[in-house]
Amino acid sequence: LQLANQFIASIYYVNRHHNLQAVSATDVVRNDKKADDPTPVDQDVDALPPDQFKAQQRELAQDLILKEQQIEFLISILPGLENSEKDQEETIKQLEKELQAAEVERKQALKDKEEVLARLEGVIRSIKRP
Repeated sequence: LQLANQFIASIYYVNRHHNLQAVSATDVVRNDKKADDPTPVDQDVDALPPDQFKAQQRELAQDLILKEQQIEFLISILPGLENSEKDQEETIKQLEKELQAAEVERKQALKDKEEVLARLEGVIRSIKRP
């Protein structure tokens, strides 16, 4: 989503700040005007000096490249990219076994806790006050 937003922002920037000039000999730069209005219709273009525009284009391109590299890095560290489906299934089965063993330990620890609490309660009740 961030990369898409950066693409859109870059296109908007280039569209907003380009200069109105012909790229080839067959291109025609339109200067549409209304009959009673001497200002051009396309007031959305705020042309920048060529060197500033090029510098901003370079910065936008670098930002896009950086974001793409960040995405590539995140993809590269995803688990299982170098493992086959069978390897992943085996890993899941192993993790399920470990989870079951941990659950058994947790239940045993709860039983132990209840027993200790019961003994402690018995000791506390057996103590007589002077």
